[in-house]
Amino acid sequence: MLNLKDFLGYVADRNPNEPEFLQAVTEVVEDLIPHINKFHPDYAQQKILERIVEPERVITFRVTWLDDNNTVQVNRGYRVQMNSAIGPYKGGLRFSPTVNISILKFLAFEQVFKNSLTGLPIGGGKGGSDFDPKGKSDFEIMRFCQSFMTELYRHIGAETDVPAGDIGVGSREIGYLFGQYKRIQNNFTGVLTGKGIQWGGSYIRPEATGYGLLYFVSSIFDCNNDNLAGKVITISGAGNVAYYAAEKAIILGAKVITLSNSSGTLYDIEGFTLEKLAHLATLGRDIDRFVDKYKSAVFLKQQTPWHLPCDIALPCATQNELNENDAQQLIDNGCICVAEGANMPSTNEAIKLFLKAKIAYAPGKAANAGGVAVSGLEMSQNAIGQQWSIDKVDTRLKAIMHNIHKSCIRYGKEECGYINYLKGANIGGFIKVAEAMKAQGVV
Repeated sequence: MLNLKDFLGYVADRNPNEPEFLQAVTEVVEDLIPHINKFHPDYAQQKILERIVEPERVITFRVTWLDDNNTVQVNRGYRVQMNSAIGPYKGGLRFSPTVNISILKFLAFEQVFKNSLTGLPIGGGKGGSDFDPKGKSDFEIMRFCQSFMTELYRHIGAETDVPAGDIGVGSREIGYLFGQYKRIQNNFTGVLTGKGIQWGGSYIRPEATGYGLLYFVSSIFDCNNDNLAGKVITISGAGNVAYYAAEKAIILGAKVITLSNSSGTLYDIEGFTLEKLAHLATLGRDIDRFVDKYKSAVFLKQQTPWHLPCDIALPCATQNELNENDAQQLIDNGCICVAEGANMPSTNEAIKLFLKAKIAYAPGKAANAGGVAVSGLEMSQNAIGQQWSIDKVDTRLKAIMHNIHKSCIRYGKEECGYINYLKGANIGGFIKVAEAMKAQGVV
């Protein structure tokens, strides 16, 4: 029999000074250990949990490059290859000063379950660097990406490890990384996803996480014979995930009233329209300038959106952006659904409040799986030398998100009828990986 306290103590001892990783493990094993003890004692005997929290491989390396003043710069590069039981490692690269091994291990750990839930044959990994693309010229970013790939290339491949983009890594960075890989290896292969449409990319990849998030939320409401028409939605973030989540929400008839960045929250009491979103996209990080054109909006400096009344809250910015106080405000203001577009944006304390209040809480590993789902579809297209239409990719994305929702219901429906989406996602994602690990022996 596994003991939760003992197991978390074991993980903490082996991973000191890694709070984000420990937070992610705690959130998952709180659901897994009771399930294993009741239904799968063989997993405990084979130490599946002990093995799944240990990365198969952690790679760290030096990245040296020249800035525009010909000054040598030094950064750290990382790749955490967490689990390959059901397929090649798959997960993004993040370029940000906040990157450290704890954050990458938490992201890679979450990625294992997220990728499993998609039903696609892909394992979990994550990587990146403490390099900050902000304020850098295109040539500086190119030189950094080339130096980064000059080391990373030996650890990745279309059947080994297929990175993608993440925070700080968009189409520009993917292009530079892919170009260097192709130059070194002298072949054109699907080793990265998020590529340009003209050179092996998939349609709706930039939109996929945001669109998939709304498809999952729609499934939640469909399950209750309801829809999104007229629902008020608050969204944090102003990047691809937030933008396309807002776009799809508006198309589905919802009223989106906020977007945000690190400077504050843009609040439009009348709700955003597709026309307003198009204007916002031209402003870059200066979203506060939106109020110059649209007088129905105000910019709330250094504030998050969670104090504003809404039906649905979609945290789409970064980890731990929504805390216990925010959660209580959302509940007090009548919020009935929280679905995560970012990875682990809610603290464990906030999650406990959502579950206690029995509102629909959809964790990132389920709700934001649309991005990696379309990355997986890009891998399939590359493997057969095809490029599918927008409609075909979108139809596949909808089906994947619907199936993830069904998996969450299968493992998360409680006796009272409440659907614990967190429990459903954790167990649903785990079982497939655990069975594959068991079948492949002690490796």
